[in-house]
Amino acid sequence: MRTAFVHDALLDPEPALDHRAPGGAVTLALCGSLEHEPPCPLAPHHTTVEVEGSRLRVRVLFAADATDEPLVRELVEQALTAGVWTYPDGVVSTWSLLSCGPDEVRITEREHADRLVQS
Repeated sequence: MRTAFVHDALLDPEPALDHRAPGGAVTLALCGSLEHEPPCPLAPHHTTVEVEGSRLRVRVLFAADATDEPLVRELVEQALTAGVWTYPDGVVSTWSLLSCGPDEVRITEREHADRLVQS
């Protein structure tokens, strides 16, 4: 049975960073491709990026079986630790990972989390 989880990260972005880049890196790590039929093969997920001063807060909301949770978190961390995303058109975005780890699902995320669990 799937449960909703959150992995939270703080990034120090390079000035030219496209804010979609961390989400692309996470999707590629979890799904193997940016384009696929739903649901995501390992863990249905959604990535949000919020500006916090000069930093970016990245939250990956995902639904997974408890046995898959460690693998999903490992893949998310690997994608964000890499600090680079190259778009299909060749544009490169880079960042430095400042912190990364589990967090609680926020009340404002609960409805979306429930949809991911059911997908």
